This record gives sequence, C-alpha cells and structure tokens, in this order.
Amino acid sequence: MKKNADQIRRIGLIGNSEKSSRADVLRRAAQLIQRAGRKVFCDVETARLARLKVPTFADAATLAREVDLLLVFGGDGTMLHVARAIAGSSTPMLGVNIGGLGFLTGVPSDELAGALKCVWNGEFRYESRALIETSGRCNGKKIVESALNDIVVSRGAVSRLISLDVSVDGELITRYRCDGLIISSPTGSTAYSLSAGGAVVLPTAEVFAMTPICPHALSNRSIILPLSSKIRVKAISPLPSTILSVDGQFVGELDAGDEVIIRRSRRTIRLVHLADNSFLEALRRKLQWRGTYL
Repeated sequence: MKKNADQIRRIGLIGNSEKSSRADVLRRAAQLIQRAGRKVFCDVETARLARLKVPTFADAATLAREVDLLLVFGGDGTMLHVARAIAGSSTPMLGVNIGGLGFLTGVPSDELAGALKCVWNGEFRYESRALIETSGRCNGKKIVESALNDIVVSRGAVSRLISLDVSVDGELITRYRCDGLIISSPTGSTAYSLSAGGAVVLPTAEVFAMTPICPHALSNRSIILPLSSKIRVKAISPLPSTILSVDGQFVGELDAGDEVIIRRSRRTIRLVHLADNSFLEALRRKLQWRGTYL
C-alpha cells in the first residue's frame, strides 16, 4: 500500500460546524499534514470554523474532486452528510471522531498523529461501501434520495400505529402495523436498525436489513434480504402522518397510497481503514462486549 500512500499529497479537511469547541483538532491536523510535506485544503465553512489560512473550495463535493484524501472531523452524522454530498466520488474518506459512539469515524481525535503516520507509511486499506436509494412520490412530488446508513418510513408526532404494505421483488411480505420500518444498508446495521432490534451485519455484506419499529404483531422480525432486491413500501394510513427520512434527514410526508422503492444505488463511497482496525474489534470496543466468564 506504500504506492497508494505516495499518491496522497493533497488532503482535504471537513469539520462539523456545530462542534466549534474542537476547532483545535482541525488546526492540529493541518499542522501535522504540512509537516509531512503534504498540502492542506478545506471547504469554506471548515476554514472559517478553524481559522485556517489554506486554499478553500465551496463545498464538500467540490473539495473531493481536488484532493486525494478527505479527513472528516465529527461523529457519524458528519460522515453521513459528507458521504451523501460526495456520493460516487473515488476520493476516500477517513473519519476522525470528535462526536459520540462513531462506527464510521474510525480514528479517535487523540490518536490523530499516529493515524496520519499510518497513512504516510501505507498502513491502510481502502473499503468500498454501498449506498442505497429511494425513489417514488412523496406528497405529490417525485423524489430520489441516497443514503449510506438507512431509509426509514415512520409515523409522525402522533403516537399511533401506521400501516405499510411491503413487497420484495413483486411479492408481498405483509401489511405492517407499526411505528415504522427501517431499511438499512450493510453499513447502517449498527445505527437505528440495531436500536430497533435488528441484526448486526458486516459492512461488506451484500444485504439489506429490514427492521420494523415496535410492530403490533409480535411475530414480525427483522428480515435480511439480498442487496439486489427491490423493496416497495406503500403508505396505507391517511392519519397519522407517515414520514420518509434518509440517514436521519427528513424528506417529506407520504400520503395514503404513495409508494417508494428502495434499492441499491449505483454509486458508492470509499473509506480508509487503518491496518490495525477491524469492524469486529470496533464492535467489541464500542459496544463493550465482554463475554461470559465461567
């Protein structure tokens, strides 16, 4: 991987503007990169946040086209935002965690110097992650939205069950009576789906996890489906309102009879994983799996 490391000369920094108290981490990163003989670039908002005097670009998508590596500072929410913004780009991302749990942000901020040394030495690998997308009509408007983690159809503010007809590749599964339905990518299995009782899926697996939220029928369980599946969700309930969201971001309300289709996107993103990091190790550490001692 040393050859790949030698090609990383231009590094883009993107920070979470809501974490202004951690601007020092961004400034520290810029110093470490420049000392290594690499060039630093930022989007306009990050440069303002950290008061960095470096070349800037208007947004994440433009920045990604001009650099060899993106360092993203924040939590998983920041990584999701950037992933959707640069979807389809070949520029890899490395997440630096200054947020909470952080399955996508693989490097704790206090280990940044060591992580960058690993990158300069070629001690890393690239990993491609599938995006998923939803298309259809939402409140009379045509929509197409991508997600890295999950697409969720759920009830609004009123505490009443909604009804959803769900089919896969043209075959009806059931009419769910529930608070909602989570369709997660392999990457998203450790997010909302996990909280709702879904299975943990390796992020390189070629599957969807479809998990009902508080289903009225206790026999309803999370289902693992091939990533090649076409999932159709039809809103049945006129009230309460039925909400569509992607990666936690509101898209719109589904009227009774509105349908959306969820499928694998043709676009992907690339992540950087350091040589000593693994998904299973992250599970043990972040979820505090200790096992049983006899």
